[in-house]
Amino acid sequence: MERTLTITIAADVKDRMKRLFKAAADSGAYQGEYLDFATPGLFFSKLTENRWSLVNALQGSGETGVRELARRVGRDVKRVHEDAAVLSELGLIERTAAGRLVCPYDDIHVDMHMRYAA
Repeated sequence: MERTLTITIAADVKDRMKRLFKAAADSGAYQGEYLDFATPGLFFSKLTENRWSLVNALQGSGETGVRELARRVGRDVKRVHEDAAVLSELGLIERTAAGRLVCPYDDIHVDMHMRYAA
């Protein structure tokens, strides 16, 4: 099964979650997974350019050790390890039983809207 992740930036996600749970219950089909941030500032503080490069390098590449990942992206092993810990906390990457890293998502979509507040 192909796993998908939608990252949203919205202060109130309760209504969307209700709709998703209802859609999943009605169809019985996989609806994808979500990661929600309350503010753009929180999103950008957690998902930096360097962290996105790690996700990109891991996506579709299978299990990868931290040293190999650092080599692929041309960064220091210690910093890659620190960034991988943040990405793992967020659920964007996972650690295997052997301690290697993997991105379980085949598709990642960021959904962000900015609207003029009158």
